[in-house]
Amino acid sequence: MKTPILTLTLGVLCSMTWVSCNFFSSSSGSSVGVRATGIAYEVVVVADHAVWDDVAGSRLRDELRMPVPGLPQSEPSMRVTYVEPANFNGLMNYVRNILIVKTDASQYTKVSLNTERDKWANGQTVIHATAPDKEMLAEYLEQHPGQLVDYFTKIEMRRMANVLQKTHNTWVENKLKEKFGITLYAPEDFDSFKDTTDFFWSSNNAGTGRMDLVVYAFPYVDGQTFTRDYLIAKRNSVLGAHIPGSFPDSYMTTDTANVTYAASTQNGKYCGVLRGLWQMEGDMMGGPFVSYARLDEANSRVVVAEGFVYSPETDKRAYMRRLEGALHTLQLPGESEAQEE
Repeated sequence: MKTPILTLTLGVLCSMTWVSCNFFSSSSGSSVGVRATGIAYEVVVVADHAVWDDVAGSRLRDELRMPVPGLPQSEPSMRVTYVEPANFNGLMNYVRNILIVKTDASQYTKVSLNTERDKWANGQTVIHATAPDKEMLAEYLEQHPGQLVDYFTKIEMRRMANVLQKTHNTWVENKLKEKFGITLYAPEDFDSFKDTTDFFWSSNNAGTGRMDLVVYAFPYVDGQTFTRDYLIAKRNSVLGAHIPGSFPDSYMTTDTANVTYAASTQNGKYCGVLRGLWQMEGDMMGGPFVSYARLDEANSRVVVAEGFVYSPETDKRAYMRRLEGALHTLQLPGESEAQEE
């Protein structure tokens, strides 16, 4: 473990160059011995050409390839591979994410989405999309944008969190338990840090693909805490004070024109998610961030865990997803014990 570094500033280091969804029903397949293959955020779509080459297929492609939210440039959410049903065999059956589309008016009276886990391989998720015809499927996709890609994204986040539970930086884990009483698993290469009162900052300190995690806490006042404007103001206050740029009087702030706020759940409890772009006031630096705000009822405080990336002129999707996978491991005091019980 590296010792704390006073030069953990973005400017200096730069110069060194599943949300539950009522639309889905699910089941688990039989236990199998083969591990799922394929890369993260890749999905194999199995469908007849009559569907894939029509408007339904176009909307499926648009859905799965929709831009990842909160990034400064457009990057597709999923890598899509198409295969006809007759060719869906062999190694194709073992891919980690599969979407099987069937249209048949004699079998189906409405559009349905059903999930199946571990059907042909362990760690696999299969979504079956069925509809009477391709027109109804296309209409459904138009009326429910983001549903499929959000589901696959949540599954991949869980997979990343499971990996981090087994392989992570134990020093950061222990420091966060000691300081905040929380559990959060940072990637193993997060070996630089800054530790002050009610604020912790860790980084992989990379010249390219710089990733950072921060955790801070503040007293809970009322329900207005969990609003976009309040959390942005708190973020600007805390990170502006603790994360300087490379020039005098430069500091981190938020590009408020490009921030979204969404209510989510984590460990069955409310989680406020800010997603957007950060920038350096007085400096020419910026990038994407995602922030999770949780209410720690036992200690009457709000705990915020955030990941942000600095990687100019490169794609940032993979870095942000790795960070958000770490945020998915966040557990407040008492939550890990409750899960074990």
